Amino acid sequence: MVCHNCRTQCKRFGRDRHGYQRHRCRQCGKVYADRPERLDGTYLPTERITNIIRLFTEGCSVRSIERVTNTHRDTILRVLVLAGERCERLLENAICNVAVRDVQCDEIWGYVGCKQKRNTTGDPMRGDQYCFIGIERHSKLILAWHLGHRAARDTQEFIEKLSGATAGRFQITTDGYGPYFDAIHTALADRVDYSMLVKVYGAENDNEHRYSPPRVLDTIVKPMWGDPDPERICTSHVERQNLTLRMHMRRLTRLTNAFSKKWENLKASFALHFAWYNYVRIHQTLRVTPAMQAGITNHVWSMEELIGCQN
Repeated sequence: MVCHNCRTQCKRFGRDRHGYQRHRCRQCGKVYADRPERLDGTYLPTERITNIIRLFTEGCSVRSIERVTNTHRDTILRVLVLAGERCERLLENAICNVAVRDVQCDEIWGYVGCKQKRNTTGDPMRGDQYCFIGIERHSKLILAWHLGHRAARDTQEFIEKLSGATAGRFQITTDGYGPYFDAIHTALADRVDYSMLVKVYGAENDNEHRYSPPRVLDTIVKPMWGDPDPERICTSHVERQNLTLRMHMRRLTRLTNAFSKKWENLKASFALHFAWYNYVRIHQTLRVTPAMQAGITNHVWSMEELIGCQN
C-alpha cells in the first residue's frame, strides 16, 4: 500500500471492523483500508448491493430501502447511479443488430423535481420527462430507450438507437405522435413497414380526470409506407410494458412524493429496470427472459451478474 499524498510505503496497522487489513503512512499518518472495490468504487458488501438493487427493481422507494438495509440514502442513490451506468453500457453493447419481426414504440411520462408548469427556471433537466421505448412484440425484448423531452430531436435520437439495435426488415407501429414520421423516414425508411395506430379519446369527466385515464372511443390505423400487415398493427405490448414500468419503478408512481429529484437518478432507474427486465426477470408468458427468447443469452442472469459484482 502506497500513501496517496506522500507516495511512500505504508506499514500495516491492524484491521478494520470488517476484517480488512489497514495500512498507515509513516510520514503523514493517514490510514488506508485494503478493501476490495465493488461496483466501480463502492465498498459495500456484495450481498447488500444486491439487496439494494433487488429492492429497487421491486418498486421500493429510497427511504424504504434505507430502513430495510440500514444503509444511508446517499449511499443507496450512489449504488443506483453506478448500477444504472453499468446496465446502460450492457444494453448498448449487447443489444445490437438483433433480428426482429414486429417492433412497437411508445412514450411514458414522468418528471424531475416538479411538473412542467411549475418549472419556472427553464432548466431542461427539470420538469416533464418522457422515456421512449421500443419493444419486440414476440420476444418482449426492450430494444432501445431514450430519456428526454417529447420533441422532434429526442424522437430522432431514439429512432437512431432503435436502428442500431435492430437488423433486417421488420414492421414497426407507433402512436400518432407526429415527429415519428420524419425520424423513421430518416433512419429506417429503407427497411421497415411503418404504420401508426391513433387512439380517439372521449371527453374527460370533471370528477375523475385527475385519477382515471380518458375512455378510448376508437382506434384509427394509418399505414404510412411499405406493406404493413393489418393483423400485426398493434401497440398493446409496449403499453403493457408501461404498466410494468409503473409497477416496478417507484419514481413513476403517481400522486406521491417519490418522484425523482435529479435527472441522473431517473435515467439510472430506467437503465436498471430495462436491463433487469431483459436479463433477470422471467416473463410469465414466455417462461424465459426476453434476452433468452431473443437468443442473446442462454441462461437467466443473477442480480450479481447483472450489476457486475460477482466474487
